[in-house]
Amino acid sequence: MEDAMLQAWWSHRQGLDGSLAGKSSAEVLERTGWARSVGGVGPYLTLFARNGASREEVDAAVARLDIHELPSARGCTYVLPASDFAFALKMSQGFGDEADMKTARKLGVTDGEIAGLCEAIVKGLAKGPLDPDDLRQATGGAARSLGEEGKKKGLTTTLPLALGRLQTSGDIRRIPINGRLDQQRYRYTLWRPNPLAKFGMSAEEAQTELARKFFRWIGPATLAQFQWFSSFGVRTSKAAIEPLKLVPIEPGDERMMFSDDREVLSKFRAPKDPQYSLVSVVDAMFLLRRDVRSLLAQKDLKRKVFSEKGFVEAGALTDLPSHAILDRGRLVGLWEYDPATESIVWSSFVPKDKKLEAAVKKTEDYVRTQLGDARSFSLDSPKSRVPRIEALRKG
Repeated sequence: MEDAMLQAWWSHRQGLDGSLAGKSSAEVLERTGWARSVGGVGPYLTLFARNGASREEVDAAVARLDIHELPSARGCTYVLPASDFAFALKMSQGFGDEADMKTARKLGVTDGEIAGLCEAIVKGLAKGPLDPDDLRQATGGAARSLGEEGKKKGLTTTLPLALGRLQTSGDIRRIPINGRLDQQRYRYTLWRPNPLAKFGMSAEEAQTELARKFFRWIGPATLAQFQWFSSFGVRTSKAAIEPLKLVPIEPGDERMMFSDDREVLSKFRAPKDPQYSLVSVVDAMFLLRRDVRSLLAQKDLKRKVFSEKGFVEAGALTDLPSHAILDRGRLVGLWEYDPATESIVWSSFVPKDKKLEAAVKKTEDYVRTQLGDARSFSLDSPKSRVPRIEALRKG
């Protein structure tokens, strides 16, 4: 199957063709997949590119709990719809919080100590939401410093260990202090009723459900790509997809999809006119399968792009160095936001035309007036972005 056809199919499935305009944020995330949140603008750009939602509309959906940022697959945080709250929490268990506990045990922290701290946190939150500083006071001496050795291992106190455990168990949730998803300052509150209280899936059923969602969101995809997204081992991944009866996109091809989707794909035709979208570096188009190469035209595979390691071939990338410009699913450019000039700096792999320039201007206006910046992740800053911006300016 031609690359351009598959790229357009993925774009269509991801709602980047305008088919989700006017849909709610929850509906978009149900259809296209959870939006990765790493303290950047990813969730906002995910939704703006698909349904045109303003920042205020997204923040209001968060405040109503229509959508929320939760630990999910691999223990990573995603913004997801209310219909997936319990399921996502179930998928987060045993990943990030347990890995941190293994480190903490080497520092002399016991499971009983963390269990006691969890009880103190729940008691402290009984009167209302608290930020971490207030929680330390509310829990008395239950939370303690782990000293210089803990600092070296990324664990300064025991408080994050208990907060992580209580979040994955559904007992508490965190609230953005200013209501925004692109800034990592939170208060914590009790979650009543606990969304996991009535969750009845077995571990095996939940694993298959995650596979079902994944292949609906971004199929065709390979078993290895599902393994990365889920962090399941080979045996677990194979067991998870077996009930789905996935079929190869073509005989001998390792990329799989649902048979009914394969039927629709066989009749699908790529749009003739450009459909430009400016999306984030962690958009589902890239992050779910982590296969940049499949979204490039053959002539762009060896195109040099600037990354942390200097200039590299685009076809060798696993993850993008900058936000992306897509046309019917094909990667046709990269962009960054320059706060100093309040503008998007971009470089295109294709000739610039009025439609492309209009798409850039639309996102530029959105970032400038509603977001103020377009950080890729929490540690991204205007200063750290300078080399990437200068490379884009030079084309």
